[in-house]
Amino acid sequence: MEGVLWYVLASSRGGPTRVRILRAIEERPRNANQLAEELELDYTTVRHHLDVLMENNVVRKTDEDYAAVYLFTDRARDNWETLQEVLKTVEGDDD
Repeated sequence: MEGVLWYVLASSRGGPTRVRILRAIEERPRNANQLAEELELDYTTVRHHLDVLMENNVVRKTDEDYAAVYLFTDRARDNWETLQEVLKTVEGDDD
């Protein structure tokens, strides 16, 4: 999982946007529309990044199709320290 997190969040062009999405989900689980509004991003952009995060087992969505809420997966929670390290690195926070 560590390699996946570094690749998806720190080694790809979309990494910084994915970090913003994860920080918003960390603050409060939200659906794609709420994330788009909160982050001032296009809905389709948010959906693309959420799809990448889901494909890599970082987030999952609730069973509801319409207005599904996104949450961290158990695998992401099991690797929480690494996830936080990657997020801080991408954000440029060395503390």
